[in-house]
Amino acid sequence: MRIVVIGGGHAGIEAACAVARMGAEAVLLTMHLETVAQMSCNPSIGGIAKGHLVREIDALGGAMARAADATAIHFKVLNRSKGPAVRATRTQNDKAAYRGYLMDFLESVPRLQLYQSVAAGIEVRNGRAVGVRLLEGGLLEADAVVICSGTFLDGRIFIGAASYPAGRANEPPSLQLAENIRALGFATVRLKTGTPMRLHADSIDWGAFTPQPGDEPPQPFSLAPPRRPRNRVLCHLGHTGPEVGHIVRDHLHLSALYSGKIAGIGPRYCPSIEDKIVKFPDRERHHFYLEPEGLRTKEIYANGLSSSLPVEVQRMILKAIPGLERAVIVRPAYAIEYDAIQPTQLHPTLESRQVGRLFFAGQVNGTSGYEEAAGQGLVAGINAVLRARGEPPFILERNEAYIGVMVDDIVRRGVDEPYRLFTARAEYRLQLREDNVFERLGGHALRHDLVSRRDYDREARRLERRRRLLRRLSLAKSRLDDKSETLFQILKRPGMSLPDLERLHGSPLLRGMTLLDASYVEARVKYEGYIEIQEREVAKMKKMAATVIPPDLDFAAVAGLSTEIRQKLSQARPATLRDAACLPGVTPAALNAIGIHLALKHGR
Repeated sequence: MRIVVIGGGHAGIEAACAVARMGAEAVLLTMHLETVAQMSCNPSIGGIAKGHLVREIDALGGAMARAADATAIHFKVLNRSKGPAVRATRTQNDKAAYRGYLMDFLESVPRLQLYQSVAAGIEVRNGRAVGVRLLEGGLLEADAVVICSGTFLDGRIFIGAASYPAGRANEPPSLQLAENIRALGFATVRLKTGTPMRLHADSIDWGAFTPQPGDEPPQPFSLAPPRRPRNRVLCHLGHTGPEVGHIVRDHLHLSALYSGKIAGIGPRYCPSIEDKIVKFPDRERHHFYLEPEGLRTKEIYANGLSSSLPVEVQRMILKAIPGLERAVIVRPAYAIEYDAIQPTQLHPTLESRQVGRLFFAGQVNGTSGYEEAAGQGLVAGINAVLRARGEPPFILERNEAYIGVMVDDIVRRGVDEPYRLFTARAEYRLQLREDNVFERLGGHALRHDLVSRRDYDREARRLERRRRLLRRLSLAKSRLDDKSETLFQILKRPGMSLPDLERLHGSPLLRGMTLLDASYVEARVKYEGYIEIQEREVAKMKKMAATVIPPDLDFAAVAGLSTEIRQKLSQARPATLRDAACLPGVTPAALNAIGIHLALKHGR
């Protein structure tokens, strides 16, 4: 069995690795072997919700977490002072080392072949994908195909009035494949993203910025990090001032984004400096970060200053920022516009509805970010193998993983801008924490041969140690405020942490435990009641998902539905009660009415 994966970015890497780990032959097809695993934008992994994704990918046997840990030069846990559900790990990485690590890794994976060529189209026979046509001629035959083309489909770069075809800076776009995808009947949307200028480190007055050291001790991503984590650089915080706003407004007509040259929709949550000035006119200053691109380069990533303004205007902006008056641009900022498919054309497995055994993953599905792409690549790769074998699909539910939330969001609702994952998108986020990824996903990983039995057993032992501590807390007692309570009950108190409890009890509780171990235990104690409520809600949703709505049901015959809701249901034709619940305006009372109607109709 052979699966061909198009694209050597973060989605393609995880797809190809999953295919190979499951015992199938994987061919990773890429335009340039030298740019496999390229960090096209910020050399950083993780962040709010994205860190959760990275840990989920790791628990499912993916490569991203280990690559991030092996090449990280700065570690940070965001929202560290807040609850465990919203804490998120982030690393700054050495861009060249990250690419090198993953290239070495890919070349060591059994059954995985790297192949440099250009995909010109998908060969389709009898309604399903059977291979990839190459630009130089010939066909790579396949039992399934996964498209992970990133921003390359009909991509075009914009810097002021200048524009040229490109998949990213100095790399050609994928024009033939873009045309072929449209010819196969896929609806596409034009989206836009961008990247800031890179600056020469020696041209920056570092004393004008606030140092941002990494956390000590550093917290790695992976359940089994390849090396001991160590902070090796400082990042720095800076702010623009009113003068930058004046410069941007005076030259806004030269911005490709605001001059009408770019038709694509940009990411709302990663705006350019032009967007910030226009959309927040009352704000006189905006923060940005100066982040090293690696240990062996002088390039500094100006995080927060992305732009499509001409290079001379970019220089004017820098001169208006204290500390960057003499900054030298090594690579200018640019915007890129590209094709994505509307992901409502996909099943939850990420297989297309139009063409069988053709899967899509990553930015081609309208998402943004390395982490979102990698999570989709993993799902698509696993399902490509299962589909070719004729086995049941792999679908993560919204209560199981942020990956499940993301996939469900895009295939059900589609995109009208580049999709970015946030913890707020998950209704069960108290259960989707960084500290419990193995408990949630370890069984899936073992079942599909994504991890070894040895690695699974190691994490199972770690989980059992956590559970033993929870049992100990529920039995041991201590006195607080002249009252004897179990340690479990004392830990529930606001402001009480495990280290506080250890000092109160007078005996070690955390010996041999990591920050994640402590986070898991605290979450299970402090969120106990909330988690029980969410578990009941999950059971309710599962029951709704199992309640099938006949495709020929006459909603006009369902008593208690408003005309508006009847029209929405008749048009959408939801397959289950859960699908009906996802429709805007369909109320709990309406769902109850449909459930009663179905029960009476079928004599239940």
